[in-house]
Amino acid sequence: MVLNSGSLDRRIQIRRYVQTDTDGLGGAIGDWTDYGSAIFARRRDVSDAERVSAGAWDNKLVSRFIIRATAFGRSIARTDRLVHEGVSYEIDGIKEVPGERGFLEVTAQSGGVA
Repeated sequence: MVLNSGSLDRRIQIRRYVQTDTDGLGGAIGDWTDYGSAIFARRRDVSDAERVSAGAWDNKLVSRFIIRATAFGRSIARTDRLVHEGVSYEIDGIKEVPGERGFLEVTAQSGGVA
């Protein structure tokens, strides 16, 4: 796979949960807020055949987003969320793209409208 800046043709927003208070029982109260600015990415949906062979068949859409491996990109955590075209995705994993040290692959599954 050859990656370059031109292949990053989508915009995604990372969101992070920020605790703003606690309830009367000590539970966290907070909200998902934008973390950094929107960044460019490439999106590829995982095929149904690949999901079935992995034993992960359900109604959620699983996608892989390729982003630049900047300091910001490396600061994204599995506990963050990703928003693309109004759909919120839960991040399943983040890894360096093999043979492309300048890029990261974020695997995420749809969690509904943001």
